[in-house]
Amino acid sequence: MELKKDRLSIVPFIILIGVALAALFIPNVPLPPTKEVAEKIAAINTGDTAWMLAAAALVLLMTPGLAYFYGGMVNAKNIVSTMLQSVISMAVISVLWIVVGFSLAFGDDIGGVIGDPTTFLMFKGVLDGAPWALAPTIPLVLFAFFQLKFAIITPALITGAFAERIKFTSYILFIVLFSLFIYAPLAHWTWHPEGFLFKLGVLDFAGGTVVHMSAGWAALASAIFLKGRITESGHGEHKPANVPFVMLGTGLLWFGWFGFNAGSAVGAGQLAATAFATTNTASAAAALAWVFYDSIKGKKPSALGACIGAVVGLVAITPAAGFVTIPHSIFIGVVAALISNIVVDWRTKTSLDDTLDVFPCHGVGGMVGMVMTGVFATGAVNGVVTMEGAAGNGLFFGETALFVKHLIALALVSGFAFGGSYLLLIITNLISPLRVTAEEEKMGLDMSQHGESI
Repeated sequence: MELKKDRLSIVPFIILIGVALAALFIPNVPLPPTKEVAEKIAAINTGDTAWMLAAAALVLLMTPGLAYFYGGMVNAKNIVSTMLQSVISMAVISVLWIVVGFSLAFGDDIGGVIGDPTTFLMFKGVLDGAPWALAPTIPLVLFAFFQLKFAIITPALITGAFAERIKFTSYILFIVLFSLFIYAPLAHWTWHPEGFLFKLGVLDFAGGTVVHMSAGWAALASAIFLKGRITESGHGEHKPANVPFVMLGTGLLWFGWFGFNAGSAVGAGQLAATAFATTNTASAAAALAWVFYDSIKGKKPSALGACIGAVVGLVAITPAAGFVTIPHSIFIGVVAALISNIVVDWRTKTSLDDTLDVFPCHGVGGMVGMVMTGVFATGAVNGVVTMEGAAGNGLFFGETALFVKHLIALALVSGFAFGGSYLLLIITNLISPLRVTAEEEKMGLDMSQHGESI
């Protein structure tokens, strides 16, 4: 079948060629370090560096894992397109991160809101710079690439909400805009020492706010904006095309999540081991809670339910992984699974067509995790120091300050992620229509968008 030529398809090609040509003239060759920088570089620890190289690789593995997880859930005629949306994010965001993304997230602070885009433009100073202030024992370039893996998977998470009906080229434009205007500011707010949420004392160990809440709210905005699929009412349960794909994806996600959470300790030590333990425990508890709760509702215990529950547990423990005890991670996993399960049931009774329930699982899971961090965080596990001093304990330990800060941040991040994403959808749609045509949707995106099928 001959596909229609898209007039706008030349634009991303021209942009990429422009970036490649710019790289010829902006090679950013490393310079000899100053005495001060050399002293900081000398403090780099080979053990921490080895662990963080492995952790970065583990986090990248999560994106192909997500491709299988989502790909197995959609209709058979949309498996390739759904999986490619995750895979292409690895390419698009990797280049964007080098050019300007890392600067926006971790560059010199501008008002506690965003980084100076010129700080690390085309990775200027990344190879010869001093280690990042909050990761002093690993090279700056390694920290930058570890953070890149988070930036890659965040827009990929959104794809489950508009699966089976989005135009591929428009999707690429949207994830570029999302990364620049939603993800990068949130990362700066939360993880940069001068970010206003960081200075407020908000805790997000590995991305419950930056990654999962932002993706979840963007998913809700996308589902509302694109409306329902032509072939689906948006009601009832979604029938997956390939459950073994979902199970494989879950395994890869669970495995990679150890790099996601334990790697966020940015070193090989007790804190990384604690995050490793809480991550596994919360996921296991959530998988069981999802299956057992389904049984109470009269459903058969399903592989799909166990997989979704496990991922919800991983999402919920992410912001708390390095701040809570291992027993509390069981509670967090169980509560998150029950709440997400209830929200999924509610969603099926509405006309909202969030294809793979990204908002109920990732968005709600991330919010539960953020609130639970404010409840169960304890300085005995991680006495993290913010710009205002020690972050303190959560509500469970008799202190209210951290919990209140997390509620404030929850409201701010939710409004920003949802409203900002909806605006970006409008802008994207004006430049390049987001939805495929009715004929293309009925044919399936595998053939209509890519000329491929399983």
